[in-house]
Amino acid sequence: MTIVAKPGLRPANPNFSSGPCAKRPGWSLAALADAPLGRSHRAKIGKTKLEQAIELTREILKVPAGYRIGIVPASDTGAVEMAMWSLLGERGIDMVAWESFGAGWITDVVKQLKLEDVRKFEAAYGELPDLSKVDFDRDVVFTWNGTTSGVRVANGDFIPADRKGLTICDATSAAFAQNLDFAKLDVVTFSWQKVLGGEGAHGMLILSPRAVERLETYKPAWPLPKIFRMTSGGKLIEGIFKGETINTPSMLCVEDYIDALNWAKGLGGLEALVGRADANFAAIDTFVQKSGWLANLAVVPETRSNTSVCLSIVDPEVAALDKDGQAAFAKAMVSALETEGVAFDIGAYRDAPPGLRIWAGATVETSDLMALMPWLDWAFANQKAALKAVA
Repeated sequence: MTIVAKPGLRPANPNFSSGPCAKRPGWSLAALADAPLGRSHRAKIGKTKLEQAIELTREILKVPAGYRIGIVPASDTGAVEMAMWSLLGERGIDMVAWESFGAGWITDVVKQLKLEDVRKFEAAYGELPDLSKVDFDRDVVFTWNGTTSGVRVANGDFIPADRKGLTICDATSAAFAQNLDFAKLDVVTFSWQKVLGGEGAHGMLILSPRAVERLETYKPAWPLPKIFRMTSGGKLIEGIFKGETINTPSMLCVEDYIDALNWAKGLGGLEALVGRADANFAAIDTFVQKSGWLANLAVVPETRSNTSVCLSIVDPEVAALDKDGQAAFAKAMVSALETEGVAFDIGAYRDAPPGLRIWAGATVETSDLMALMPWLDWAFANQKAALKAVA
C-alpha cells in the first residue's frame, strides 16, 4: 500500500466542530477575568452583565426596536421549544424541514404537542422543500440554516410581509454569519456556542411585536412548565427581556458571550462576521471544486451554508460502497485527521449522509482552513490506498 506524504503546514487551530465551535482568535481564560463569580445574577452587577449581553446582541445583529431579546435555558433547543409550546395551536401550522433538527421540531409538534392541523414540507439532505407551497396565513416553523445538511435559505423573500401567521425561525447556525431578515421573522432563536464560539446551555429568544401580541391574547390548551412561561396575568413578563432570567444563568458563560460580542463589534459588526464566514466557505469550496473526489451536499449553490459546510465523498469507488462502507471510509479519514491533530470533530452528523462537516463560522481563521485542505487530500488518498489493498 502506497503511503502519501503528509503536508508540511498544519492549521494553528484544529477546532472545526459545528458546535461547540471554535473560540474567537486570541481567546484565553483571561477573557473571563471580569466575570462576577459567586454573585447573584439578580444583584446589580449580574443584571448589568445580562443587560449588556442583550444590548450588544441587538446592536450587532441589528435587531429592530420593539423586538424583545431574552436569555433562556437549554440552549437553542430550549428557545425553540419555549416558542412552540407557548405560541402554537392558535391556528394551523406548516412545518418545514430539510435536516435533522427541523425534523425534530416536526416530531415535537406532532407527537408531543399532538396538534392536528399540521402540514409537513420536507426535503432530502442537500435540498430545500418547495417553499412556494408554504401558507404563511398559518404559523410556520423552519430552520434558516440546516446545520446537519449545510443547506440554508438564500434570503427571506419567500415570506410575505402581509402574513397572518407567525414565523418561528431556528437560526442557531445562521445568526452572526448570515443576514437574517427580521421583518419576516416573528421568533428567532440561537445559541451562543455556534457562530461566536460561546459556551453551551444558554439560548437566545427574539420576539417580534406580533409574537408578543400572540402571547398576550392566546393561551395554549396545555399546561406550561415554569421555564416556558413568558406571561403573567395575560401580560408579557418584560423582565425576561431585560436580563431577569427565568432560571439561574452561568455568569461565567455570560462573560464569555460578552467577550465574543465585543470581539465581533471590534471587527466591524455583522458585516465583518458575514465576510469572515463567506471567506471561509470560499476557501473550502475552491478546494472542493478542484478536488475531483468531494462535492457539496447542498445541491444548489445559492443555498450552501457558509458555516456548517457539509461535503460528500463522490469518488466513484467510494460511492460504489454501500452506506455502511461509505460511513466507514469517512470515519477512517476523520480519525486519521484527528490523530494527526489537524482537524477535530469534522465527521458528518449521525443522521446525515456519510461524509465530512467542516465548521466555517466567523471565529475560524481562513488560513487554518487553507492549511487543512491539503490534509483532506492526504487522508483521502491514504484511505483509498487502504481500500484498494483489501479489495
